Amino acid sequence: MPSTSDLAATLDHDQAVGRLRASYQRIPAGQPVRLAKRSSNLFRPRTTVDTPGLDVSGLTGVISVDPVGRTADVQGMCTYEDLVAATLPHGLMPLVVPQLRTITLGGAVTGLGIESTSYRNGLPHESVLELDILTGSGELVTARPEGEHADLFRTFPNSYGSLGYATRLRIELEPISPYVALRHVRLGLDELGPAIESIVAAGTYADQPVHFVDGVVFSPDEAYLTLGRNSDAAVRTSDYTGQEIFYKSIQQRSTDFLTANDYLWRWDTDWFWCSAAFGAQNPYLRRVWPRRLRRSDVYHKIIGFENRHQVAARINRRRGNPDRERVVQDVEIPAAQLAGFLRWFDAEVGMRPVWLCPLRLRGDESWPLYPLKPRETYVNVGFWGTVPIAPGAADGDVNRRIEAAVADFDGHKSLYSDAYYDRDTFDRLYNVPALTEVKNRYDPDARLTGLYEKAVTRR
Repeated sequence: MPSTSDLAATLDHDQAVGRLRASYQRIPAGQPVRLAKRSSNLFRPRTTVDTPGLDVSGLTGVISVDPVGRTADVQGMCTYEDLVAATLPHGLMPLVVPQLRTITLGGAVTGLGIESTSYRNGLPHESVLELDILTGSGELVTARPEGEHADLFRTFPNSYGSLGYATRLRIELEPISPYVALRHVRLGLDELGPAIESIVAAGTYADQPVHFVDGVVFSPDEAYLTLGRNSDAAVRTSDYTGQEIFYKSIQQRSTDFLTANDYLWRWDTDWFWCSAAFGAQNPYLRRVWPRRLRRSDVYHKIIGFENRHQVAARINRRRGNPDRERVVQDVEIPAAQLAGFLRWFDAEVGMRPVWLCPLRLRGDESWPLYPLKPRETYVNVGFWGTVPIAPGAADGDVNRRIEAAVADFDGHKSLYSDAYYDRDTFDRLYNVPALTEVKNRYDPDARLTGLYEKAVTRR
């Protein structure tokens, strides 16, 4: 029987959905339908539209957690930070927890999310049992793997709001122990792919169980896989929310222990390594930078301020330095091609370090808009920063070369950041004909912005 608190949360949810639907009705006919939200984890600006947006202010929480059935009903705008806070007391976690605290569950499902359990649990949408979606036509439908709206269920992932917005999602959960024991294993580039494939097949490395896998390449001569296992006890636990920095520890120690909560958010404190750009890794500044402000959403706001006002860019030009191109991407490369891509990337782009995260679809079917091959192991390669624009080159040239190289290595690229594909190439890579068929059913008047327009032309 549901608890009193669950019933209250369900009532609050129903009222929030009512406000959402009312806000849809207030948007003038013919005007685009968008979310009214202040923040985003996307790295592509969009054209500002001066029209009312959808009121999602009441859709930010966890409705209920079922510790016996290992499921949770979660509102679409709930952050993973709040979701994890509700599941960890039960010794449970979502099957995939993206690295940054303020990524929302709805955003990860309609976009993309990858983390160290993805080598066995796939992508966040693969743990969704059902979801309620407000479509472009204003209809609220419940989509499941089977039934009337199965086409929407299958096509919603990676649609980035072009098919609608999730108001409620029921997801699977899995156990997590109080601690995570880590091993940082140094490997050569040519050893990475085979080691990952072996871990995927056996679930072990050097005769020890492996429950979490990711890695960092600091240079072609220095690469690590970080292997985690659930543990009920810890020799000691490290704290990387203070003076110490997690990614640097990978080079400094071969083993480590973190609490489950600290493990899940190990990358958020310093936004992987990107906090160095803001001075947050300077030991003197770090001592006075409040811990509560050392987190990814704060850095994202600083980036947003810079994008609007170009303060650092103007200073850079006054010093006679070339303008810089933003290169913020995550790409999936087949494990067998990983070493070749990493060597190409280091020689042609030269950004260091880069993040590695193995990924394998959980099920035996590909998803229409992000067509990875079932039963094939990929490795997400993440790189986030800027590079100087060479004389005679244009902003975007490096990103275009990366897009071409990803295709040459039989890979695939996520769409949370800048994309430069022409329309025909984009439609082919992201199966837009399949999207269009479903969109014609659920958004016949094209109230929602199309996927190409969102990802490439930034509308």
